[in-house]
Amino acid sequence: MPFEDKTLTCQECNSEFLFSASEQQFYAEKGFANEPRRCPPCRRSRKQQAMADGGREMFAVTCAACGKETQVPFKPTGSRPVYCDDCFRSRRGK
Repeated sequence: MPFEDKTLTCQECNSEFLFSASEQQFYAEKGFANEPRRCPPCRRSRKQQAMADGGREMFAVTCAACGKETQVPFKPTGSRPVYCDDCFRSRRGK
């Protein structure tokens, strides 16, 4: 399915921005289901503000594969195993 450039409206500043065909392909390859809702400058500003506020909240967990204590940027629900960076990368490469 070929992608075509789209013009979207930013939910934050209401300006129009281009969602290019290459960006759409990237989103599809990553499995992202939703189109961006903010223009690049608003996304950048939001990310900078989050970093200034101390970044993401991290949660302490024990790796399901090696037992090492680590931190992840999401709150585990217990329904799926959680891995440290090393184990996650090695499992992802399979």
